[in-house]
Amino acid sequence: MTTADQRAITAIRILVAEAVQKANSGHPGLAIGSAPMAYALWKQMKHNPKNPNWQARDRFVLSAGHASMLEYSLLHLFGYGLTIEDIKQFRQWGSKTPGHPEFGHTVGVEATTGPLGQGMAMAVGMAMAESHLAAIFNREGYPVVDNYTYVLMGDGCMMEGVQSEAASLAATMKLGKLIALYDSNRITIEGSTEISLAEDVKKRYEAYGWDVQELADGEDIDAVDAAIQRAKTTDMPSLIIVHTNIAHGTPKQGMASAHGEPLGVETIEKMKEAYAWKEEAFVVPQDVYGHFAALLPGYQKAEDDYNAMFERYRAAYPELYRLWEEYHSEALPEALLSDESFFAADKPVATRAASGAALNRLNQHLPNLFGGSADLAPSNKTELKGEAFFSPENRQGKNIHFGIREFAMAAACNGMALYGGLRPFCATFLVFADYLKPALRLSAIMRLPVLYVLTHDSIGVGEDGPTHQPIEQIASLRATPNTLVFRPADVCETGASYIAALRHRLPAVMAMTRQNLPQLPGSSREAEKGGYILRDAENGKPDVILIASGSEVQYAVEAADLLKEKGLAARVVSMPCMDLFDMQDEAYREKVLPKAVRARVAIEAECDMGWHKYTGLDGKVIGINRFGASGPYATLFREFGFTAEAVAEAALSLRA
Repeated sequence: MTTADQRAITAIRILVAEAVQKANSGHPGLAIGSAPMAYALWKQMKHNPKNPNWQARDRFVLSAGHASMLEYSLLHLFGYGLTIEDIKQFRQWGSKTPGHPEFGHTVGVEATTGPLGQGMAMAVGMAMAESHLAAIFNREGYPVVDNYTYVLMGDGCMMEGVQSEAASLAATMKLGKLIALYDSNRITIEGSTEISLAEDVKKRYEAYGWDVQELADGEDIDAVDAAIQRAKTTDMPSLIIVHTNIAHGTPKQGMASAHGEPLGVETIEKMKEAYAWKEEAFVVPQDVYGHFAALLPGYQKAEDDYNAMFERYRAAYPELYRLWEEYHSEALPEALLSDESFFAADKPVATRAASGAALNRLNQHLPNLFGGSADLAPSNKTELKGEAFFSPENRQGKNIHFGIREFAMAAACNGMALYGGLRPFCATFLVFADYLKPALRLSAIMRLPVLYVLTHDSIGVGEDGPTHQPIEQIASLRATPNTLVFRPADVCETGASYIAALRHRLPAVMAMTRQNLPQLPGSSREAEKGGYILRDAENGKPDVILIASGSEVQYAVEAADLLKEKGLAARVVSMPCMDLFDMQDEAYREKVLPKAVRARVAIEAECDMGWHKYTGLDGKVIGINRFGASGPYATLFREFGFTAEAVAEAALSLRA
């Protein structure tokens, strides 16, 4: 290690300590201890601070997101545009340096992290995306997709289940360009990891099939660099276990208190003495800045060389280049938007089957669909017909066997979306949204357009009983900001839901039925607005409004006929997506749900939470606020009161 390297690492450590101290909040310990390995990694990494979005860059994910000041210090010193003033504003309102790294908020941050283990799983998705796109686009002499994905983990990441799911998947897929560095400082908030992490992590990862190296001294950056270079020669994902000391070089070295609280002014003063650092707070010497600046021409040359190669590729392979542009375009093809086959059906069809047909039609227009199911593709109907499965032997495969790993599946799809060039989707039963919800939440925070196909959406699951009948999940998902939740009523609405989801480029949940549903007269592409008038009173002036989603819209339609026999004019409003309906302007919402009509009944075979905003205090909601039961689905719907007669009776009671 040169003197310049040592001073660069010290600058990172001091900035970490000072920023956390000024904020009086943060996690300095891991960031200080892992500074040498992070510096060694970034120094050799393929990236260009002058163009942070360069497509061919290596990806770096800080899975231990609580050590965010480590990443901010690196971004500042490597020249990504974060200023010393930004560092001083760590964890403050409106700053570019929030408590945990946020994608889209801070230049150079590749993923929003903080919930431990998810960064690792997103890195797996990035590595899958890289290998898939490389197989499609690379040609001899033209490695237009060629990068490594690096992830830095801590002891907490190692304990989270999603990390284990993702590590198993990565080894199964033989993702040799995924390299994980594990900062093993043996400390968590409550104390030594001896109290909670007794296993041999090295043996565990070797059992997964990873290539594992172990470094005894986290201060030895030459050893770290050599380990990274060796990892690049393997065909399997690599784990580099680096033993470090939390808050290395400070009086709190090795102490649990260094994990999640400021070091203290006196401790920082002694830290500076130990490191022979004489600068005032937040002052980085010019020789240190000069050292980092001297690295920039090499990074720029790497991009320049790539760009020159890509121009030759563009000329040599014009068809592939056009496909490349198609993969990286956010626009939807006109042929897709005008494809009426999305909306046509002539017999009862389960919306899971309609969804499967829609996905396969999408595949004809969108070549960059990439995804699969958590071992449920035959039930979810998510297999792209005629396409191969992604595997170590066939990287071009567009279908993915994620295995029974819902959490890692969803997190990996986040990584694919972050990598760019792909439209990822994943699938399982709606009831297992509980397993993937933390990753979906990060999809929403990052506003990533991941498609979640969640089938078997209600008590219509039937005989599997309450463990598999999702009662509360829809309400939970609707409560998640930046998330579109669709529950279409038939084939037409299913097609409209997919188009709407693609247009809005947000995470979208497709809640689909197991049981067949009729094709409803009046259903239309108006469903893209989230809610619309499916059937109106003959004079356009309803006495009562019946609002429903999914499989219960049919009961609202039948109830309207019953009410007509009683002399009551009913309007049926289908509400496949509350989120989109609420985005419409007030004039449209008033047209569909006029305030003057206070007699309203909402019907959904889920818990009733959320529907009262449409029914008001004068209306009624027919829902299910208890767990379901085992039995044929038709029996369950009848026993739980989801019938046309029950809907009509509720409406009549409002007019009594």
